[in-house]
Parts: sequence; C-alpha cells; structure tokens
Amino acid sequence: MGVNILLVGAGAVGAFYASRLHQPEKGVHVSVVCRSNYKAVLASGFQLKTRAFGEYTFKPQAVFPSCKAAAEANPSIVYDYVVIATKALPDIDDEPQEVAPVVTPGRSSIVLIQNGVGIEAPHRARFPANPILSAVTVISAAQTEPGVVVQHRWTRISIGPFSGDEDSSLAQSTINQRDQYAQSSLERLVAIFHDGGISDAEGWDTIQIQLVRWHKIAINAAFNPSSVLSGGWGNADMVNDSELRQHTRGCMQEVFDAARKIFGRPFPSDLATIDAIIRSTERNKGSKPSMLLDWEAGRPMELEVILGNPIRIAQRYGIQMPRLQTMYGLLRMAAQKRGIQRPREATPSTAKL
Repeated sequence: MGVNILLVGAGAVGAFYASRLHQPEKGVHVSVVCRSNYKAVLASGFQLKTRAFGEYTFKPQAVFPSCKAAAEANPSIVYDYVVIATKALPDIDDEPQEVAPVVTPGRSSIVLIQNGVGIEAPHRARFPANPILSAVTVISAAQTEPGVVVQHRWTRISIGPFSGDEDSSLAQSTINQRDQYAQSSLERLVAIFHDGGISDAEGWDTIQIQLVRWHKIAINAAFNPSSVLSGGWGNADMVNDSELRQHTRGCMQEVFDAARKIFGRPFPSDLATIDAIIRSTERNKGSKPSMLLDWEAGRPMELEVILGNPIRIAQRYGIQMPRLQTMYGLLRMAAQKRGIQRPREATPSTAKL
C-alpha cells in the first residue's frame, strides 16, 4: 500500500527533505502546501542545487496554497504523514487549527520539523489520538528565490515520538495503542528517508529526542537573540569577541545545566560539548542567525519556542535561567515596540516536554 505525505511549509529545509521523501516509484507520494512560493512551485516544481545529491528538479504530487485547499481538493485522501516545517510562532499562528483539515483522527502521524522546545504540546492538545513525531535537523539550506533551494551542508535529521499525556482524558489503552502506532510510524519514516539517500536520518526514543531538541536550543538560544541584541553580529564574530564569547558560553551552560536537571541525565556523548560548539562556530564566518534575519526584515521571531518555552519549562522544575530570561524580556519588548510580536498575554502558557 502506498504512503501519502503532505508537507506544510515548503521553504528551504522543508522542500529539501520533501524531495528526498518523494519516491513515486516506491509508492511514496509527497504533496506540499506552499505560501509565498506557491505560484513558482505550482508552475515549475522545485529546482534543487545540493551538495549531497547534485542538481535536480522535484515536482511534488500536488501543490496547494493552504491545508484547507488540500482537504477540499481530495476529501477522501488520508495523509499518513502531515509534516510541518513552518516557523514555530505559537504567539502568532494557531498552527494545529490550520492543519486540522488534513489530519485524519487516529491515522495521520504529525511530524514537526521545527526549532524550539515545547512545540508539540499544542498539537497534542488538538490531536490527542494521533501520533506525534518530533524532528530535529542539522542542515544548511536556503531558498535563493521562489522554488529554488540550495543545500550547502549536512542532511542529518533526528526523529522521535512525543507522548505528552499529562492532561489527557484518553483511556490508557488508547494511549498505548497510539504510542505503538507512533513507533511503527517512526520506523517507517526513517526507512523512507534512508531509501531517499538521507543515510543519517535516525530514530530516537521519547526522552532522547527531547535531549536532542534541548541541545540544539543551547545553540539557538545563545546565538540567535544575542545576534539581534549585539546590533547584528554573526555567530563567528560573537565567539571571537572576548565578552560575547563569555556571554554565549554562559547561555549554553544554562541550557546544558537545566536539561541535565530536567531529564536526570546529560546529553548523549555524540552531541557536541560547549567547547566543540564554540570551535565550530569560530569557522562559521559570514553567516547570520535566522532570528537576526527576521529582525532585519521586520518579521516575527521565534522568541517563544527558543527562549520563552525553555524558560517556563525550567521554572516548573525550580530552575532559573537568568541570561536567557534577560534576553527574552528585552527582545519581547523591542519586538512589541516595532509591532512584529504580540504581548506575552496572547501566547499559550502550556509548553510541555
């Protein structure tokens, strides 16, 4: 039986992974929901220029301007996977509501390829009976013009199931059945990635994938907001300045320490240490963090999932992260003053692991 996948948010990262999942000769069909690049992709598909696979064209099974349009175009289709690769903005968008038309209760696995922590909780609340797979990527890619994607380095994607049933009214037997389905869905998705040439796609358990998320947050929470607050410095510039090197190291240490206390274990040994992250960052000259690019363009930033959620989750465990708290407070107020972010009261306060 074939596999139907719908990717929501076909920017650079989403389009790259969608192109590797699409294997019609094996019965795996990927459709996409596009936003700003809809007309270009509808007309010509995606033109990919990749370090890993060369240059090629990816023509999705179907291209839609919204999830509502996708559902209306074929009401009988069941998407085995609804892959969400949009920017995570819980203070701006009601993402679960947006994807609801294409999620079949109890059948569609929701795959979150997004930054941040606490991103799964809104989807769990909206779709209690559906498997949720949390995915963390290590990739450098950019959409240089609508429908044209350049992959510079890396392809790694780590995926694991999310349960999050602290407040669930589901019977335990239903939860167990859903989580068993999530595991088989995870294994199948990793196998499809491998068949598509993503050899470093890997499956993790529920706790491990959250540790991978928190490890990436250590990097994102240290460098993304600092680049804005420092007036536009890139990552390499910051670690080569003695004061900002000390600051970003301190931010990462806060996240490392909080994660160890929350999960009762350190990060897996194959994830980079703080010293290794700094050494790697020294060589990453010329790059700008995504939050800085958003700030410069006047777009909403991922403040809640990169700073707000980790701070609130840590506080529930009695852990304070003063460096992150300071940056969060300053950036939220600056963004509100510019009119690109809503007041905190308008955002969900239910972020969970």
